[in-house]
Amino acid sequence: MIWDQADAFVIDIEVQSEHIDELGHANNAVYVTWLETCAWRHSQSLGLGLEDYRRLDRAMAVLRHEIDYLAAAYKGDQLQLGTWIVDSDQRLKMKRNFQLIRSADQVTLLRAQTTFVCIQLSTGKPKRMPGEFVEGYGKALVQPYPLEL
Repeated sequence: MIWDQADAFVIDIEVQSEHIDELGHANNAVYVTWLETCAWRHSQSLGLGLEDYRRLDRAMAVLRHEIDYLAAAYKGDQLQLGTWIVDSDQRLKMKRNFQLIRSADQVTLLRAQTTFVCIQLSTGKPKRMPGEFVEGYGKALVQPYPLEL
């Protein structure tokens, strides 16, 4: 795969019939679910799972998605979705870039960036990242390449 950035965390996706909309391709809302799945799996690989979020009474909640849908995915397509943490103020906000590639022809179907804000689970209000978040997400922080959305 030709990734926009080095050291991608990658998940494999197969487009299923339930992903297909009335236009015959994967529905745009499904892509958002895939982004969330990829982000969660990456967080878990860094030692920050849902149990840790609950124990720390903190979570990284989506503040903003920026998504460019570049080409369609169809039933049976084998895809790879990569993510990188490209920015963190180590207090409240963090950004991830994503790239979705169809394996068969190496076409990039999507580029996205998600901004997260740290919240206190018990109140839903912004709250400073605990040390475990700063350390865990910090070790995955990469220098961003210019994102061509």
